[in-house]
Amino acid sequence: MKLGVRICAPNMAVLGIFCRGCLSRARILPSRSFRSFPRQMSRWNSQETCSSLPPQENPRVLITGGLGQLGVGLAQMLRKQYGADNVILSDIKKPPPHVFRSGPFVYADVLDYKHLRELIVNYRITWLVHYSALLSAVGEANVALARKINITGLHNVLDLALENCLRLFVPSTIGAFGPSSPRDPAPDLCVQRPRTIYGVSKVHGELMGEYLHHKYGLDFRCLRYPGVISVNTPPGGGTTDYAVQIFHDALSTGHHECYLRPDTRLPMMHISDCHRATVEFMQTPECQLSLRTYNIAAMSFTPEEVAQEIRKHLPHLKVTYNPDSVRQTIADSWPVRFDDTNARRDWGWAPAFGLEELVSDMLCSIRDKRTNEGFPVS
Repeated sequence: MKLGVRICAPNMAVLGIFCRGCLSRARILPSRSFRSFPRQMSRWNSQETCSSLPPQENPRVLITGGLGQLGVGLAQMLRKQYGADNVILSDIKKPPPHVFRSGPFVYADVLDYKHLRELIVNYRITWLVHYSALLSAVGEANVALARKINITGLHNVLDLALENCLRLFVPSTIGAFGPSSPRDPAPDLCVQRPRTIYGVSKVHGELMGEYLHHKYGLDFRCLRYPGVISVNTPPGGGTTDYAVQIFHDALSTGHHECYLRPDTRLPMMHISDCHRATVEFMQTPECQLSLRTYNIAAMSFTPEEVAQEIRKHLPHLKVTYNPDSVRQTIADSWPVRFDDTNARRDWGWAPAFGLEELVSDMLCSIRDKRTNEGFPVS
């Protein structure tokens, strides 16, 4: 066997690059990375496979951008299944005390390739969840920074995943579609052509991951998230953030000013469904996946529809509409609904929350949170 030939073992189940029953594939690795500047890649010899751990061992997970909307909750879910010490949360910010106490936390800048590599080696990482990104509206306000974090940071992660034979999850988004995309519904495979740096960077990530999968066998996995609605993380500059803020405003002041038109329909999802979809997708044996990038869907609603549902609980809620030109233009270019047929067929995806369940849960959770923190509830 010549050096440089990578053999993926077909007899490794969930943690392996190729699951039982799939045909093994050989890939000739490049001597350097796919990036434009030199970086030495690891090579495999005849004794090495893509599956460095036996299938009965738990994965070792590193989550980048872990203090954003999704990282802490995903870490909690993974730690319940695989143990606290096997899930390492990371970010460039200081974690709040409850996050620091909940399990391993490390500093990690996705632009620092050498330090990321040290973390992967020192913690024996086998799964990498890459959440570091600037969101849609924030990215449009700082394109240069968004390009660095969303594209250069992604390339670092792709290089390291390929070099260390990791199972890599990179989320995509509703923002990966554009005005020429099918809107109702948007299928997995279609014209995308986004018009934000956030969307462009996400399409770039989808295509680079799929390229490295097909050429070198990288176990790349990607879900296109709809707008994600959660209690614990404040809005972070996304176009769908109104659907979080409206609940806080309903219980604090009783008034919400919405930056979108009342009839702007967008796909949305409760955060617990988002976390569950991510974990189930990462656990799915590779031979069940017909795609590398899937849509996932739960519900679609307009600002007026969610306001009406909230008024069933809080009749006093007042909503005024003052459309912001940047966010409204972005929203108008996005799909109204996702077609997630392939995710439901290939790995059994099914949401638990509809609009009614989402509103009840959000109001109850925010009311409890405000009460516990000593804030008044409207």
